[in-house]
Amino acid sequence: MALTFANKITVCRILAVPFFIATVLYYTPQNDYLRLVALGIFLFAVISDAVDGYVARHYRQRTKAGAVLDPVADKLLLISAFICLYKVGAVVGGGVRFPVWLVVGVISRDVILLAGAAIIRLFHSVEHGDFNLEPTVWGKATTFFQVLSVLGILLRWPVFCVFWYPMIVLTVVSGVDYIRKGIKIINNGVVS
Repeated sequence: MALTFANKITVCRILAVPFFIATVLYYTPQNDYLRLVALGIFLFAVISDAVDGYVARHYRQRTKAGAVLDPVADKLLLISAFICLYKVGAVVGGGVRFPVWLVVGVISRDVILLAGAAIIRLFHSVEHGDFNLEPTVWGKATTFFQVLSVLGILLRWPVFCVFWYPMIVLTVVSGVDYIRKGIKIINNGVVS
């Protein structure tokens, strides 16, 4: 079966991640254009995420592949951004970088969610068929603040660190909410 247009957009987003990583890691103050290239790649990925979601919903292109690839693309981009910008953020971000506690919090939540989704998909689908766990309001709010935080470093916003505190609270709340829903799926075979 061929990939849908929405799936192709998601694959392009995944393929953009190594280019984003390279532009951040090769950044030096003498090559400031690389910060802007990284910003462009990041914005492309964020906008294409919205576009592929719109296309999938409105043109009935939701697929099993998309249900797996889309969250993987999101996690790859954001985890890569937080790790790379932690490593070189002080140079890229004009003297400011993500604190280690923030990076560990973001990565821990995403790794737990991906592992949980894999376990549920493996065990739940054997007994109950496929399931679809939609993003929650908490998850969307978390992603919004994560994106703002990455943009803050790349754009060198002077007060962008104000996004860190709501982001870490939302990271914890959304992580607990997804874990609760995952346990409910395993125990009952339903999502609510």
